Amino acid sequence: MSTLVFVQLRCKPGTTYQVAEEIVLREIQSELYSTSGEWDLLMKLYIPEGEDVGKFINEKVLDIPGIERSLTTLTFKVF
Repeated sequence: MSTLVFVQLRCKPGTTYQVAEEIVLREIQSELYSTSGEWDLLMKLYIPEGEDVGKFINEKVLDIPGIERSLTTLTFKVF
């Protein structure tokens, strides 16, 4: 069973669309939204079973140029 996480991303000014395009090209997200406020993008992401969440995000997401900061929220139970 995969692990569902939500990742919020803050991008360097002017890079949000390039970051979003690169995420979509990598085909790792379930859903990706542009958001207002403190964070620029919100991504729904399923981490494959047996994968380390932090390592997966570091290697598959955070190496994208233009990302300044991230906030990952782990999920437990869906209601």
